[in-house]
Amino acid sequence: MEEQTSNIQVIPPNKEKIRKLWKIAAILGLVTAIEFVIAFTVGPGAFKVSIFVGLTIVKAFYIVAEFMHLGHEEKALIWTILLPLIFVVWLIIALLAQGDSIYMSKF
Repeated sequence: MEEQTSNIQVIPPNKEKIRKLWKIAAILGLVTAIEFVIAFTVGPGAFKVSIFVGLTIVKAFYIVAEFMHLGHEEKALIWTILLPLIFVVWLIIALLAQGDSIYMSKF
């Protein structure tokens, strides 16, 4: 039997990238913990919903910026993605408000 040799080269881990990953994971974990505490301590209402929406936007920012690598892209590419998203969110809010006003006018 012939002995097979491998051409695999082991590269030492990049400690800076690992440290950055742990930092982002800690931030996302902290924001999630804050959401968890608020979910069980604050009563229902618009204040609680607005806090959840704000914290969700913070988490979405970190996920998109770091894990989807948009934080290091050109500003034009970032706005090409964000601007339509802003309009879609505005459309959803406008449709919900319009639907609510139509629903309430019937009763």
